[in-house]
Amino acid sequence: MTENTNTNGSQPNVILRVEGLKMWFPITSGIFQRTVGHIKAVDGLDFEIFQGETLGLVGESGCGKSTAGRAILQLYRPTAGHVFFDNEDLTTMKGDALRRQRRRMQMIFQDPYASLNPRMTVGAIVGEPLEVHGMGNKQQNRERVQELLRIVGLNPYFVNRYPHEFSGGQRQRIGVARALAVNPAFIVLDEPISALDVSIQAQVINLLEDLQNEFGLTYLFIAHDLSVVRHISDRIAVMYLGKIVELADRNELYANPKHPYTQALLSAVPIPDPVIEEQRQRIILEGDVPSPANPPVGCNFSTRCPQVMEICRQQKPEFKENSHGHWVACWLYEGDGAPDAGTQTASATS
Repeated sequence: MTENTNTNGSQPNVILRVEGLKMWFPITSGIFQRTVGHIKAVDGLDFEIFQGETLGLVGESGCGKSTAGRAILQLYRPTAGHVFFDNEDLTTMKGDALRRQRRRMQMIFQDPYASLNPRMTVGAIVGEPLEVHGMGNKQQNRERVQELLRIVGLNPYFVNRYPHEFSGGQRQRIGVARALAVNPAFIVLDEPISALDVSIQAQVINLLEDLQNEFGLTYLFIAHDLSVVRHISDRIAVMYLGKIVELADRNELYANPKHPYTQALLSAVPIPDPVIEEQRQRIILEGDVPSPANPPVGCNFSTRCPQVMEICRQQKPEFKENSHGHWVACWLYEGDGAPDAGTQTASATS
């Protein structure tokens, strides 16, 4: 398990702690559907989220970001590991106990066109969580729905309209209102702006930031747009093939990326200055991402890493703190932190 402190050295309040989280999907074959392997979508995550912060989770498509978010909320029951929310292990909960905790944890989905039931009115969509958790009578719920629509910037008299009558940005605001209905403390944002027009993305981001400040929310912000993640996040975790390879404060990560994969990702972020853009060096990764059904024996990134060493192909690096608040899983930083091949080989006895 990882232990973190904030930038001023004080011990913050940890609202969510993930330990060894795995989400493997079985591969079946034959008429008896025997399990012949597993898709290791999430293969051992360790991190913490502090109360009131936004942790950005970035990586290539297919690296397991969305699966991790759903497993944290127990929408997928994890294969292994633990998820502690307010020091209570969600992975051991079932039934009413888990339902009570889900009042405090919500999710905003990526596609605003698929996440809203087209047969339900906006009022029914936003008010459904209130009914599920028995939080008021019909009159109170009706007033609460109108209040929520006002909070997210929609006309409260839209309650009798259907999702097809709204634009993509308006639909996502409806999804935000639905997530806020039960007064959650923690929200997983699964690429909430990737399906929206660029002109609308900033509006939704500003709305999310305003809501966080107003209600003291904690976010896990899943995305692949590194510019947006830097803007909204306090810390950023970089994920590759089911594992977190680096985690640090947003400014530290962008100024001093340590893992070769993080360096390659950041080198691809466009810079709106033609002089700097022309001078900087792009890192082009060769080859394809390995299959999560058959990941490499050693480091998952060893098949594409421009700084690969022999030990990288043999043993998986440990996810550990390299400097204050900066975590990395890479053999380059074992021992004294210097990329010395002899040191790495000698220290690889775990």
